[in-house]
Amino acid sequence: METLAALATLWFVHLLAVISPGPSLLVVVRSAIAGSRGQGTRVACGLGLGTLVWSLAALFGLGVLFALAPWLYTGMKIAGAAFLLYIAVMMWRHAREPIAIDGTLATDGDGGPGAAQGPRAAVRLGLLTQLANPKVAVFFGSIFVTLLPADPSPWVQAAVIAIVCTNEVGWYTGVAYAFGVPRLRRGYARAKAWIDRTCGGFLALLGLRLVVDGR
Repeated sequence: METLAALATLWFVHLLAVISPGPSLLVVVRSAIAGSRGQGTRVACGLGLGTLVWSLAALFGLGVLFALAPWLYTGMKIAGAAFLLYIAVMMWRHAREPIAIDGTLATDGDGGPGAAQGPRAAVRLGLLTQLANPKVAVFFGSIFVTLLPADPSPWVQAAVIAIVCTNEVGWYTGVAYAFGVPRLRRGYARAKAWIDRTCGGFLALLGLRLVVDGR
């Protein structure tokens, strides 16, 4: 019973962390609106792969590693900031480019991160976004470790990984389907320039904050 209670607590706390707004939400929303529901879902799968990497790292001592080598966490934050700034710049750069909505518009160039792209590129975007997100690193390096049952058996470890990956993919797949509504996509096409620049500005501010904190 104690193990089940610990797993239930982990599920709930992690779900709250997943739902909280951040770079992952912005990327999935923009992918679903600018691309398609399927593309947003593939980005969600990439986020799930990133969660798999972080959870495995946590089970193998991520929190201890951060405690022994604070510089490693600082370096990770700076690298994450660089990736967020890259996404922001690409959003600004391609803000005025049209997107394909119901086959009526053509795109010029790649449209920036989140615009229409191949399956592998969408999964890769989700994976890199998750790996570069310091909020995720903090969760798995501290909160996640403290919520784990004491001396978890292999089946408990497998259950933990399944819980966090299902939370990630399930929530963001729902987000992708919600924001893949054709009416929302057409509205996005009309206001694409200022929406992209607003999202890009938010990511740029977050990236700059990480750089300052990292110093």
